[in-house]
Parts: sequence; structure tokens; C-alpha cells
Amino acid sequence: MGRCVYTGIYEPGHPTADEDGFRGDVLALTRELGVSLVRYPGGNFVSGYRWEDGVGPDRPVRRELAWRSIETNEVGVDEFVRWARKADVEVMYAVNLGTRGVQEALDVQEYLNHEGGTRLSDLRRANGSEEPHGVTMWCLGNELDGPWQTGHKTAHEYGRLAAETARALRQAEPGLELVACGSSSSAMPTFGHWESEVLELTYDQVDHISCHAYYEVLDGDVDSFLASAVDMDRFIDSVVATADAVGARLKSDKRIGVSFDEWNVWYQKRFHADPPVEWRTAPRLIEDTYDVTDAVVVGSLLISLLRHSDRVVAACQAQLVNVIAPIRSEPGGPAWRQTIFHPFALTSRLARGDVLRTQVASPSGTTARFGDVPVVDAVATHDAESGDTVVFAVNRHREEPVELRVALAAFGDVRVAEVWTVSDEDTTATNTEQDPDRVVPRQGTADIADDGLVVVLPPVSWTVVRLARR
Repeated sequence: MGRCVYTGIYEPGHPTADEDGFRGDVLALTRELGVSLVRYPGGNFVSGYRWEDGVGPDRPVRRELAWRSIETNEVGVDEFVRWARKADVEVMYAVNLGTRGVQEALDVQEYLNHEGGTRLSDLRRANGSEEPHGVTMWCLGNELDGPWQTGHKTAHEYGRLAAETARALRQAEPGLELVACGSSSSAMPTFGHWESEVLELTYDQVDHISCHAYYEVLDGDVDSFLASAVDMDRFIDSVVATADAVGARLKSDKRIGVSFDEWNVWYQKRFHADPPVEWRTAPRLIEDTYDVTDAVVVGSLLISLLRHSDRVVAACQAQLVNVIAPIRSEPGGPAWRQTIFHPFALTSRLARGDVLRTQVASPSGTTARFGDVPVVDAVATHDAESGDTVVFAVNRHREEPVELRVALAAFGDVRVAEVWTVSDEDTTATNTEQDPDRVVPRQGTADIADDGLVVVLPPVSWTVVRLARR
């Protein structure tokens, strides 16, 4: 989509490009971001994609209907897997169940994962990838509940197709991890009913069901925007409850996981007000510039995802470069970190071990969309091996700091190892090509008193504190 691949991760001729045309500056930032898994090739893009267009020497140029673009297919699955290995990330592959189906899924699985001795696996080897790509996590289509989707289906139509595709894939490779399409948002009129019917049809064949959610400031309501994680919490809880209800009806002991494989801040109203008209290659699409408030919201969404890690098995922030992304780049020019880069990178680096159950007592604030919500939200992780305990906290209040106190009696003699805060007196501050480090995490301070950890959370802030054994 847009410039995520072309002039994002891939730009032959760029000063930092390697022998495969991949931008070294973007690769370095991807590693710093701490990404562990990337969903490929999309997204709405998936529902019209012919994977074989992107392998071998003869690559047709196609219309890409989802985003009204021209797809050159210069980068295909072999190139992407090569990039993923350089970035040290796992590939989650999405198959086209919009305009295609069971056979296409079997074909791409054979190309990607079969060792050799068959037409498609030998084709991969002839194309330069001697060893199987070993993709283990597979999405069975994308957002097929949405009328905008090429190949949109009813829940029954999709559920039957997903079940048959899953059965076939398991015949080919029993150990695959399979994700069924859930609702494309909790605001969909079919939300809940869709999950129930799809899982009734696929429960024994799939491992997870997907969630997608995007958040933005609506009608100037910043307070509700800062409370977006309340909606994410409810969304996850509702999907888990629906999945468990289906399992109970089917008398199954199996637990379905949640693949939250699209989430972010996305100013959709701006995009819908100016949709693409001309057919272009790598157009500039939804290249939102993020400010401090956006970063704090992303941090709060990460807290929600951590809190639900008993059921959320994957959580892909959409997308990686340029398109509603933590990383921005310019053709021939630099790459830089957007504000939302920082909470993701810090969480990825510091969240280790187990997520602890936390009980947060906080003053409340009133929002138009979600009613009264806690001003402070927090979660903590503990790594038994290193002894580190890490606290992640958000202050949603737009004007007042909040003193956070954390009981530490269970953790023995600990010290404050590091404190980082994403905040700014100007909550609209952004990072740009000209000023890429305008907003960076600031080193904060925290104290350990007789009754535990004490840290002051600035207004509109996201903070992480790592405690280490003495």
C-alpha cells in the first residue's frame, strides 16, 4: 500500500540500499523498533493479489483495486522473506480469499514451505530460494465482512471458505497456525454475529480470530481519543467472550486466541475526504504525521494489548513505513522516527517475562464516548530470569500531573534502573524530516519509598519504569 514497500523498505539506488535494494536506514530503524512479526502482503491489498505475479523474472504490472494504485510486482514474496530475515522478523502470510480460494492457498503454501521435488517448490528453488521459507502463521483472508473489500462475503460464505481452506492447508502442513477473519472493527453492524457464525464453522480448524481497530480524534474530542484503549479493552473482551461461548456450545476445550493484526491511530476522515483518483505507482497514501497525543494513545493501546496477552497472540501495528507508520522516509533522502515509534520501541525492548495482574486505583475523567474512565491506566511485567519488573503507565489528564504509587513488597530489594517518559508541553509537537528528534523519550525520575515506587506522570504522558534487583 502506498509507499510502505516502494521507497519505504525497498529503494534501489538509495545511498543506504544494499545489494537487494533494501534501504539500510529503514532496516536499522525496524530492528530498533523491535518488530518481531510482519503481516504480508496486507491488508485490503490481499483480496485481489495474485502471489505468482511477484515471483520469477516475468512480473506483470497490475491494477491494485483496494487503493487504486499500480502494482509493479517488483517486490514479491521471495524478496519480502529476504528482507524479513535481514530485519530479524517472522512473516505472517495472508492468503487471498476475496477473489481466490483453496487452490491458491495450497499453491502459495507449496511454493513457500515445501522442501522440493514438486513443481512449485522447485520453482522457488529455481528463483533463488533453495531452502523453504518456513512461514508458520497464516491469515485466512482479510476483512471480508467489509463491503469495501474485493470479494466481500457474508459470515456464512466466508466461514465455509475459511474452513475448507484451513482443512486443506492442514492436510499440506499440519503444524500451521491459522487465523480466521474477525470483524474489521467493533463498529461494524455485524460485529459479534460475524465472529459467532464464522467460529461456528471454523472452530476446529483455526487457532485464532482477528481484530482490527483504528482510532482518531473525532469532532475535536481529545478526551475520548485519549481513552481509546477503553474501546480496545471492550473489543478484545467481547471477542474472547464470543469465542468462548461458541466453544461452550460446541463442547470444546479449545481456546481461540486473538490476532489483533491491525491497530493504530489513523485519521481516516482525512483519507476519506481526499481518496486517490489517479492510478499511480507507490502513491502517497495516508502518510499521517503523528504528534505527542497520538504517541500517548499508542502507548495506552500497548498497555491494553499487554494486559490481554493471555489471549492476544499477535498484535501488528499497521503499518511499518510511511503509511500510518512509526517510520517515515523520503525517496533518496532520510528515514526518521515518528512520535509513535517511541512507546512501541520501549515496550518491545523492556516488556519481558510474564504480564502481571494489576489493580489500578485512579481518579476518573468524563468522556463523551466512553463515559467516566480512569485517568491513569497501567500494566506491569516481571521477568523471573533477570529479576526485572517493568511498569508501563499512561496519564490521560490533559492538564494535571498524577503521582503514581506502586506496591513492591512482593519483589524484594529493587532499585530504579531506568525511567522514560513520552510527553511535551506542546502536545501537538511532531517529528519531521527537518526536525526528526523534536519529540523523543525523556529520562525521568522515580523514587522508592517505604510504601513502594513513586513516579510523577506528567499530563498527557506515557511512562515506563524498569526496576532491577539490587
